[in-house]
Amino acid sequence: MRYRPLGGTGIDVSVHCLGAMMFGAVGNPDHDDCVRIIHAALDQGINFVDTADMYSAGESEQIVGKALRDRRDDVVLATKVHFPMGRGPNRGGNSRRWIVKEVEDSLRRLQTDWIDLYQVHRPDPTTDIEETLGALTDLVRQGKIRAFGCSMFPVEQIVEAHHVAERRGLQRFRTEQPAYSLLARWIETAVLPVCRRYGMGVLTFGPLASGFLSGRYRKDLPIDLTTGRASLTPSRFDPTVPENITKLEIVEQLVELAQDIGCSLPELAVAFPVAHPDVTSVITGPRTMDQLDTLLKGTSLTLDDATLDRIDEIVPPGANLYKEHGPLVPASLTDANQRRRTLADRAAGD
Repeated sequence: MRYRPLGGTGIDVSVHCLGAMMFGAVGNPDHDDCVRIIHAALDQGINFVDTADMYSAGESEQIVGKALRDRRDDVVLATKVHFPMGRGPNRGGNSRRWIVKEVEDSLRRLQTDWIDLYQVHRPDPTTDIEETLGALTDLVRQGKIRAFGCSMFPVEQIVEAHHVAERRGLQRFRTEQPAYSLLARWIETAVLPVCRRYGMGVLTFGPLASGFLSGRYRKDLPIDLTTGRASLTPSRFDPTVPENITKLEIVEQLVELAQDIGCSLPELAVAFPVAHPDVTSVITGPRTMDQLDTLLKGTSLTLDDATLDRIDEIVPPGANLYKEHGPLVPASLTDANQRRRTLADRAAGD
């Protein structure tokens, strides 16, 4: 297993990170089996585990806490905050009020005294970034977290956060966690260069594009839309949708490339993000031991220049074929109130 420094923190992490999203009710509800999977990953040299408070409503953190009970000092532990946890208007978001409350709940579920990397899961347009950075800085000074980062932040908000941190004497985001795969290469355009400029670590997720690069979905073969990920969002895998037809054609070319270099499509998919010099670690989220074994095979695969050139021919740099893993659509586009004057303003001629 290879290791890389994490965003100037002095912490070294494995280039493959074990994602825990599928541990719990959403994926694998068998806690003992999940613990065995985590231990197997650690035994293979992975020292980096990523989860989030909202994964299976806290159950994922509970499972990770059980698994790391006797191995905590050897593991770099990351979790996240932002999405709602329960009912109520103030049980989510990026406010100081919620962050200070939720970090305590995560520490309790994880059975630990500290979190190595605490990540803001998504931007929050209702909270000033200074408010968020101030709360996170205080948590570092209190020793409850070692460093903090962001996830799926637009590049302009990453830049703004760094400027605010510098002006206000606050600690800064050390990492960004975006989606990145053979089908979703949009972060190569601006996110990765900006992270390089600010010395940020980059933890990418979704190398299998929600299963589209697992090898299960092939052109001219029947696709079962009633099981697995396809049952949750059938439109993403429906072979009659024009965008999916294009993706399936790309998959066939990638399968051929994988066969030419003697590996499987999942192995190629997992190896691809690691090849980028600005990527620190690639998060893979197995649900079963068999899936972990398949993913671990990709950890020893290094793609040469000829292979990467062929990938560029199939999916050009910066391309985004898997829109679900593309950049977030800002509230300025999704919220009509931000694009239109109020009726009162219009009536007043303002």
